[in-house]
Formats: sequence, structure tokens, C-alpha cells
Amino acid sequence: MRDGTGGGAMIGRLAALNEEHQQSPWLDNLRRGWLTGGELDQWVQRGIRGLTSNPSIFQKAIESSDDYDEQFGDLVRSGDSVDSAYWQLVTSDISGALSALGPVHASSGGTDGFVSVEVDPALAHDTDATVRAARQLHETIARPNLMVKIPGTAEGLPAIKQMIARGHSINVTLIFSVARYEQVAEAYVSGLEDRAAAGETDLRGIASVASFFVSRTDTEVDRRLDAVGTQSALALRGRTAVAQAQAAYGRFAEIFSGPRWEALEALGAQCQRPLWASTSTKNPAYPDTLYVDELIGPRTVNTMPDDTLAAFCDHGKLRRTVDADQAAARYVLDAVASHGIDLDDVAATLEAQGVAAFAKSFDELLVSLESKADVLV
Repeated sequence: MRDGTGGGAMIGRLAALNEEHQQSPWLDNLRRGWLTGGELDQWVQRGIRGLTSNPSIFQKAIESSDDYDEQFGDLVRSGDSVDSAYWQLVTSDISGALSALGPVHASSGGTDGFVSVEVDPALAHDTDATVRAARQLHETIARPNLMVKIPGTAEGLPAIKQMIARGHSINVTLIFSVARYEQVAEAYVSGLEDRAAAGETDLRGIASVASFFVSRTDTEVDRRLDAVGTQSALALRGRTAVAQAQAAYGRFAEIFSGPRWEALEALGAQCQRPLWASTSTKNPAYPDTLYVDELIGPRTVNTMPDDTLAAFCDHGKLRRTVDADQAAARYVLDAVASHGIDLDDVAATLEAQGVAAFAKSFDELLVSLESKADVLV
């Protein structure tokens, strides 16, 4: 069943990721029609164990259908601002997804079944405003399987630590380097330590994932390798993203072990799982399941858009790969560096682009809603 095609294989592969490899497949998409039409429930039945969203996903969902028009019209006619109406549209969708995944959260003992919603991306470089926005989302939605997404920028790190210390579950997004991943993990661990030091010695119920973006790294590194143009440089195309994620997993295994972590684990703390994000291949020359097949391993999450999920269900490869050859991963990263590719600069470039892209989607959607409101009022 698991290696065939059709519906049986679909159920088998997703279930096997979790049952045999301790990886949780999450869905990286959401739209109102999936809630009203039952498609999200069907994904959960097939083995999806969580869901992520972002401003670009909501822009596409809201602008590409009339599913939101009735609620939006009622809100603006009753005097809500466009910004307030937007967040109520989002809250409605997130609440519906939380209900769909609630049984997974319960049956997993609070380790899965999460739904993520992102703070206003314009706040990515404002620590205090990020904390206020994250607290408001947690207080407004107030569901145990909600994760608020905070960008893993330098300014986001103290916000992450504060939110964890206050007992909130956080999805740290837009991580593009091993060095930044280490800082994110430290923010999580030290946030738990702060909470325990304040007398909150039961750390159960706090969860976090560190969303390490994958395909965008290959897109940027490949562009730079193309500019180098040598045969050895071109031979490295399409290999950096997987190698870097595998290296991050190596650090994860080290950070979430040993006496420091064990002291928190004794209080009920969950490890902050690496989450592989941006897992659809951008280059059609690469296998469409590349960033799933090569990053399978325990205590991880892979969040996939529905097209990538369908591809994996059809022909994905089920084997532990994320730590199968750490030496090979280091070799690739060293080889890329030897060709003059500065991965720290790549990460800084991608972080800036990611923040800007989400902010652009957010702003463009508000402009579109403003125009719609003028017609409805």
C-alpha cells in the first residue's frame, strides 16, 4: 500500500512519515473553501498533522475567491476598519483549522495538531511590537494548538524568548542559516529556563518549531554558482539547501541533549523541532519531492504545499535521510564556500527578501480590501 499509487498510497506514505520515521507532515496552505468543503478534514484523515499559513497564503486565498465577501461585507458595514476586518477573516480561518486539527493535538499529547498564524510582517524588526502582536493573537484565539509565527530576525529573537517564557507556543519562521538556527534554539531553551526560574515548573503545553527555509537557499546559491560558471561550481547546484538543513539537524541533535536540556525535559519541556519550510522545488530540473525525500528523520516537521504533498504521496521515498551522511553535508557546504559563496550573506539576503515578500503580500491585500470596502459600504 505504501509504495503503490492511488488513495491507499496517499494514506500510507503520510502515515509512515510519522509512524516509522517520527516526522510530522504538515500542510502549508489554507483557504476558506477547504474548511467549508471538507478538504482540510480529508487531508487530516490522510495523515496531515499540522498546518502553516503566512500573509502570502492569505492574500491568494482572499483575492482568488468570493468565499470571504459575505463576512467582509458584514464587518465593514458594521463599522470595522479594513485592517480589523482582515484579522477577523484570518481568525475565522485559523479557528476552523484549529478545530479540524484539535483531535490530532489531543491524541498526540500536545506535540502535534498545531496551526500557525503570523504576526504582521512589518513588525519583523521591532521586538516590542512583535511581542504585543503575538500576545494579542494568542489572547484573541486562545486555543491550545495555536502557534504564532515570529520571524527569526535579530530583533525577533528576544521576542521569541519572551513569548516562550510566558508559556506561549511559537513557530519561528524565516530561518536561512545554521548560525541563526542556533540562536533560535538558544532563545527557546533560555525562554524555558526563564519560565522555570520564575516558578513555573510545569513546562508541558509549550511547543515550538524552528522553520528552516530550504528551496529558496538553492535558488540564491545556484544563481551565485552560475555566476562563477566553472564546471566544479555548476556541479554543486541544487545541493546546498539539503546539506545546510542536514547540518542544522546535526546541531539540533546536540542542542537538545545533555544535562542542560535534560533538566528542562524533566519539567515536561518538549524539544523545539526543526520544521523544513519552503519545500516545493523552484527549479523544474530538480525532483519535485527533493526537499521531502532528503530531509526525513525523527523529531522533525515538513510543511508542504498541497502540490508537493500530492507528489510525495504519489512517488515520495520513505527512508531516513536527514542525518544519513553528515560528512557529505559538510563537504558540500565547504565546497560551496571554496567557490566564494558566502552563506551568511546568502542568509541575510534571503531573510530580507522573505520579510519584504510577506510585507508586500500583506500590504497589497489590504489595498485590495480597501477597494472592495469602497464598493460594499
